[in-house]
Amino acid sequence: MARRWAGLWLTVAALASGCTHKPPYEGRSVAELQRMLDDPNPTVRVQGAQGLSRHGPEARSAVPALAKALQSSDALLRQQAALALGAVGPDARDAVPALTTSLDDPEWSVRRQAVLALGEIGPAARPAAEALRRLQSSDPNGLVRKAVEQALPKIAGG
Repeated sequence: MARRWAGLWLTVAALASGCTHKPPYEGRSVAELQRMLDDPNPTVRVQGAQGLSRHGPEARSAVPALAKALQSSDALLRQQAALALGAVGPDARDAVPALTTSLDDPEWSVRRQAVLALGEIGPAARPAAEALRRLQSSDPNGLVRKAVEQALPKIAGG
C-alpha cells in the first residue's frame, strides 16, 4: 500500500511541476523580447515576436524590428511579427509598407495576419486599401478574404 501511495505521489509531483512551466517570453521586457528577434535560434525569434504581441502598444519601440522580421524566411516568425504589429495598433503605422508587402506572402496564415494587423492599425493603413481590395477578390483562401472584409471598415475609419 505504501508503495502505491509513493507512486501516486511521484505522479502528482511530476504533473504539478509540469503545470508551472511558463513560456520563455513571459515576464520579459520589450527590450529583452526585441533582442530575442535577433537570436540565431529560430524558436527564440518566434518566441520574441509572440512575447511582443502580448505587450500591445507598449511594444511600439519594436516596430522597426518587427517590420524587418516580416522579411524572414521563417513563416511562423513572419506570422508572429504581423500579430505583434497588430497588437501595437495605430502606433505601428510605420510598418504599413512592410505589412502591405506581406499581403503577397506565399503562406495564407501570414497574409491573413498581415491583413488583421493593417485593420488594427486603422486609418493610418489607408495606403494598403487598394492591395487589400485586390486580395479580397483574388486570394484563394477564404479566411484571408474574410479578414479583409473585417479590416477594410477599420481602415476606412468606420
